[in-house]
Amino acid sequence: MSAIRLNARIGLAGSALALLAAAAVLAPLLAPAGPLEMGPALLAGPSPAHPLGTDSLGRDTLARLLFGARVSLIVAVGSVAIASTGGTILGVAGATCRGAVEWTAMRAMDLILAFPPILLAIAAVTFLGQGLAKLAAIIGILYLPTFARLAYGGALGVAGREYVEAARALGASTWQQMARHVLPNIAGPLIVQCSLSAGFALLVESGLSFLGLGILPPAPTWGRMVSESRNYMQQEPMLLLWPSLAIAAAIGAFNMLGDGLRDALDPRTAGGLRRPRAGGAAEPRARVLPTSTTLSGGRG
Repeated sequence: MSAIRLNARIGLAGSALALLAAAAVLAPLLAPAGPLEMGPALLAGPSPAHPLGTDSLGRDTLARLLFGARVSLIVAVGSVAIASTGGTILGVAGATCRGAVEWTAMRAMDLILAFPPILLAIAAVTFLGQGLAKLAAIIGILYLPTFARLAYGGALGVAGREYVEAARALGASTWQQMARHVLPNIAGPLIVQCSLSAGFALLVESGLSFLGLGILPPAPTWGRMVSESRNYMQQEPMLLLWPSLAIAAAIGAFNMLGDGLRDALDPRTAGGLRRPRAGGAAEPRARVLPTSTTLSGGRG
């Protein structure tokens, strides 16, 4: 029964994210109008021409939601790719090489963690400027410590194993040890963290766009749509509801996927208990790989 619930959770979240990605890719075909195209109908309700109505400038709400999904997904995926790649390399290198490499990598992560993430993001955007690539890089750097500390903690438990010592004795280089023996054994928690961090990255991007520090206008983003529609809550409340629901649904799907992957990749949860013997207690399954790190929902 638990396996059925687990598969349903991953399938539901994966299907929702697949539909979101498909809508973003097919936005030019699905949108009833251009996202920047202004019309005479201001703050209009749903109609055949505009299924979700229009905003204060006569722009189609559905079109802006679809094109805004592109920005949110690109920033979420791009920032997680930067954070997971850089953080994993730093964490595994620190646990494997030790010494100066370990101290430098961990102290750099502590320096990033010393600042509140949203304030650090605002300062970085103010200094570096706005743009899609810059925003993805800034958010990626914010989440470097999460992956670095997760990889570091897992790699510390693996680096002292007999098979790693044997590889070292046979002349394997440090990079070969990390790539062939350490990284495959800590990949599960890192995969889960990628899904969880994608949801938080989307939230940070929406928050920065809400403050006017995201993608340069007039490009549509969900956070800017919320910011622009809050002044018209009394006249057209649905204008605020649609982008808010899109943000909540996307973040919820990423988090649900992360929770499902966490249970699926954890041998203690995936293995469960064997059927009890006659007149005896349940016999636990043998563990496949040790787990060493408990995931957290946010940074670090």
